[in-house]
Amino acid sequence: MKRISTLLAALAVLPALMAPAAHASGGEQGELRRERRAGNVLPPREIEREVLPRMAGMQYIGPEYDPAAMTYRLKFIKNGKVYFVDVDARTGRIISQSR
Repeated sequence: MKRISTLLAALAVLPALMAPAAHASGGEQGELRRERRAGNVLPPREIEREVLPRMAGMQYIGPEYDPAAMTYRLKFIKNGKVYFVDVDARTGRIISQSR
């Protein structure tokens, strides 16, 4: 009987132990989805619609989201050199641009 009680107690704790791992597995993309659903950040496509026309002549590589800073980093390449455009994910405002 004591074994059954111990087993039931262990099973009751198991979901709590698994929850942090499930949350961590979402990574940046999971964090981005949560922020978008909450209405805290703009979708990457909306950011791209504003920034891409300003980067004429450059090849667009893609976006990266930084959940800590709540920014997108859009990457471009031209003549073998990589350029970055950092954008506030909440407002769509360009924060910085490498040249």
